[in-house]
Amino acid sequence: QLQVVESGGGLVQPGGSLRLSCAASGFFLNYIGIGWFRQAPGKEREGVSCISSGGRTTYYADSVKGRFTISRDNAKNTVYLQMNSLKPEDTAIYYCAIGGCSITTMAASDFGSWGQGTQVTVSS
Repeated sequence: QLQVVESGGGLVQPGGSLRLSCAASGFFLNYIGIGWFRQAPGKEREGVSCISSGGRTTYYADSVKGRFTISRDNAKNTVYLQMNSLKPEDTAIYYCAIGGCSITTMAASDFGSWGQGTQVTVSS
């Protein structure tokens, strides 16, 4: 059974950093692309970043470019999302999911096997 589990969320002040982890079980992550999405209250789920199975292709939403970095450690079967210079508008539940990664777009409909999410709150 393909399963991913997110962790690393929390409460952080504006300008702070967090690193989210997406740990895979039931499969080898190095053959799979992973995407990070977020959903704030009252808003649609938004694609944040994704990384291809080989790590050569990455995508970042305009709202996080230059602040967030996605990476993968296949030995640990984990994908990370390093989030720096966090803003209150980054507050959301962050989900990871399995799917292909394009450099031009990222749609929730192209991803599956969603995790349960981890809450990120940016507030002073």
